[in-house]
This record gives sequence, structure tokens and C-alpha cells, in this order.
Amino acid sequence: MNTESIVSKVWSFCTTLRDDGVGYGDYLEQLTYLIFLKMADEYSQAPYNRDVGIPEEYTWQSLKSKRGAALEGHYVLLLRELGNTSGMLGQIFTKAQNKIQDPAKLSRLIELVNDTNWVMLGADTKGTIYEGLLEKNAEDTKSGAGQYFTPRALIKTIVECVKPEPNKTIADPACGTGGFFLAAYDYLQSNHKLDRTEKSFLKNETFYGNEIVAGTRRLCLMNMMLHNIGEIDGASLISPNDALISPPQQSVDIVLANPPFGKKSSMTFTNEQGEQETDNLTYNRQDFWATTSNKQLNFVQHIRSMLKSTGRAAVVVPDNVLFEGGAGETVRKKLLENTELHTILRLPTGIFYANGVKANVLFFDNHEANPNAWTQEVWYYDYRTNIHHTLKKKPLRFDDLADFINCYNPENRHDRTETWDENSNVDGRWRKFSYEQIITRDKTSLDIFWLKDKSLADLDNLPEPDDLAADIVENLEAGLECFREIVANL
Repeated sequence: MNTESIVSKVWSFCTTLRDDGVGYGDYLEQLTYLIFLKMADEYSQAPYNRDVGIPEEYTWQSLKSKRGAALEGHYVLLLRELGNTSGMLGQIFTKAQNKIQDPAKLSRLIELVNDTNWVMLGADTKGTIYEGLLEKNAEDTKSGAGQYFTPRALIKTIVECVKPEPNKTIADPACGTGGFFLAAYDYLQSNHKLDRTEKSFLKNETFYGNEIVAGTRRLCLMNMMLHNIGEIDGASLISPNDALISPPQQSVDIVLANPPFGKKSSMTFTNEQGEQETDNLTYNRQDFWATTSNKQLNFVQHIRSMLKSTGRAAVVVPDNVLFEGGAGETVRKKLLENTELHTILRLPTGIFYANGVKANVLFFDNHEANPNAWTQEVWYYDYRTNIHHTLKKKPLRFDDLADFINCYNPENRHDRTETWDENSNVDGRWRKFSYEQIITRDKTSLDIFWLKDKSLADLDNLPEPDDLAADIVENLEAGLECFREIVANL
């Protein structure tokens, strides 16, 4: 079967199940279980003859041989038993449940998966199918899946700037569905002629991640496997552990990350009266510059601790990381002193599936200890002022950030030219600020803008009504999120 027909079949059946109340997320999970079992069956045959560790009574063939209530009962048992195994198999089936209550529809989905030889299918085709489903799932805002999905145009832009190299390790301590890994993998494949050793390293030793949500971790592992990263019978490249709990066990060359939105880490427990309560988590780590319950600040500190002395990082953070006082000020000062924070990309609203997000990308390089601050100047690209994006009508495209990549100058980031000039009327978005200018700002704030908001200055040239409405929604959502945090702390 060709790519188009496979994609069409997968999508059409998803639509059928949605009529029965099965959302994209549930469909994705069931598809993941079945494709894994089918691939395991294919690998068990010649010329591979591999043992993935699936007991004989729970193989793909055992599913194909049953119908009706017998199929449904067997499928439920299979999911439960495989979830108790170890390695990649156990991670894929952790907390697995059957979400397709109609045995006839389950049987039809099994037939759909069975019609394709997934091992022989090209990684591009499998990736197109799965990434498309992941994005559709993220668009379903009610499910909350959007918080694990970073816009692929932004990810590709970040990877183009960082320029990963062969035989370098890449990590993401909150990897979601694995978007950064896949973009880095594609970049390395497209921009380097890899020899056999480098290909093996790329497949099995380049990527390491953490994802504490079992369902999201499952999607990430499957996404990577379908893109030819890792082995179906190998160890899981994604840890289920909370990355912030303890110092990293190994240092890496590159960290690419968009940690989850929301300022505080918390845990839910039952008190003596049997009521549910929430308590903020504070990570007491000697390798952190400041102790705080602010999740974003903790991730910034953790990412720096993950890096080798020559390591590099690009991390998406919300605005509060740039201006918050207390621990925030401490973290910013230490980041400027101990790393070379060389670039900040200020992002527009309307590009994330989570509402009310105002975010930035911090690019910094780690270095050996030094009595003087490593950061000498910070280059800013303001892609927020007078920029309007919406998820449906005007989504962020890779070409939208082409000027930023050009200004960043990935070939030699030490050779840069400002596009802003205070003596001209040019609205340059690319400007640098010295360490001395930043360190003297109140709370060492990195929250810097210089362009005029044209919507405020020119009433005859207001943005389109839907852009204004989107901005109002974003601001209201951001305000509500702040009030929720205040209520939670009362």
C-alpha cells in the first residue's frame, strides 16, 4: 500500500471511532498498543528472528484469532499483563486500558493495523501518520494534550540554530511526545553524511529523556520507534522519573526542552480527614542556585546541571522566568555569571495549544568555573511586538522565523549585526544588551522590549478583529491562571 492510502485509512477509522466517543488521545493509545504488537510479530519472523519478550499467549496472532466478547476480554487481559513487564515493552503498556468498547470496531482496527508491514514501511511514512495524529490530539484542547505538544515550526527553528552534531548526546528532561528528538534526528540525517558508527550512535545513544505522565511517555516512545530511534527489544530511552528529584546521573552535550507550563510543582495527598489536599513541591538540591517551588526556575537550574562544561542548551520558558523576584533574580544572576546566555527569542502569543502563554527561548552555553561572568552581551529578537498568530487561521510557520535564524547566524553566532538603530526609524527586531546594562536593571530583569506597539500608537491601523479577540482571550486566560495560583496558595 502507498503512503496516501495508509494515512487515509488511519484517519478515516479515527473519524469513525470519534462518532462513538473515542477521542484522538484514546485512539492514539489503542493504535500504539496494536502497532507495537504487530511490529513485534514482524520482528519475530525471518529475517529478523528477534524475541521482543511478549509471552506466546499475548502475541499479535492471539488477538487476530478472536472475535466478539472473547476478543474484548482477551485484549483487556493482554494489556494488563504486558504492563507488568520490564524494558520498552513495560513502558509502552504501563497503565494500559481498552478504550474501544465495541468488539466489532476493535476487530476492524486490528485488521487495519494488520494490513500494513510496519517494519518495512519507511520512517517518513510512519512518522507522518503518527505526528499527524499527535497534532490532532493536541488541538483537542479539552483533553489537555496540547501542553505536551510544542509547535513543530518553533522546534525546527531551535534545532536549526543549535546545529546538533554527530556523536553528541541530546537530552530533554520533560520530553512530552518527543518533538525535539525527532527534529534533531531529522537535522542530523539531512545535514551530515553519517558512517555506520555514527548511525548506530544516533539510533541508540544520542537521545535521553524524562516524561512522568505514562500516557505521554508511551506516545513519545512509539513516536521515536516509528522514526527509527531506539530498538523495539531494547531499553527505554525515556525515564518515567521526575527529572527534578535528583542531580542528573550523566552530563550531556545538548539540552533542548520546553518544560510544562505552570509555575509550581505540586503533589496531591489525602489528609487525616480523608480529604484531597495539594502541597507545593520544593526540591532541595545542593547543585541548585536557589530553592523554590517554581517549576520553571527549577527546570532552568536542572538543565544547566545536565550540561557538560562544553554543553549547550535551548529552553522555552514563560515570561515570569525573566522578571520574577526572589529566587528568580538569583537564578538569572547565576545564569549570566556561570553560563553564556547569548540569545533570547521573544515569542508571540497564539502559537501554543495551552492558553494564555507568553514565552521565550533562552539559548545558553555552559563553561568551566570562572571568576568573571561568562555572559558579556545578550542578543534579543523580539518576535512578539506587533506580531499576531492564531492556531487555526494564522498558525506559526517555519518561514515566519527565517529572519531570526538569519540574525542568529548559526554558522558563527559570534558574528552578528544589530538590525535596530536608535537614530533611525527602522523597527529592528534584533538588538543586543551588555552584561552591565542587564545586571543594573531592577531584579536583574531580562524582560526587555523596545519596539512600539502600533496598535496603541495608530488607532487607524488596528489589528484585525479576530486578532484583537485572540489577544483578549490570551490575556484573560493568563489572568485566570494567576488567580488560580493565588487561590491554591491561600
